[in-house]
Amino acid sequence: MRLTEFTELITAEFGERSADSILVDHVLIEFGGRTGAQAIEDGIDPRDVWVAICRDFDVPRERW
Repeated sequence: MRLTEFTELITAEFGERSADSILVDHVLIEFGGRTGAQAIEDGIDPRDVWVAICRDFDVPRERW
């Protein structure tokens, strides 16, 4: 997944303000306690970060 697609998905799902906050503040346990932004910066595929965020926030699977 390209970063632009990730950004579009997270913004559409959570709104711009919440998406920005989730990306930099929410800790993803499955990525060693990194935030989504840190995980992407460390080279983790944005799709994997998106799926982890969806799981944590109970986003229906059909939106993944």
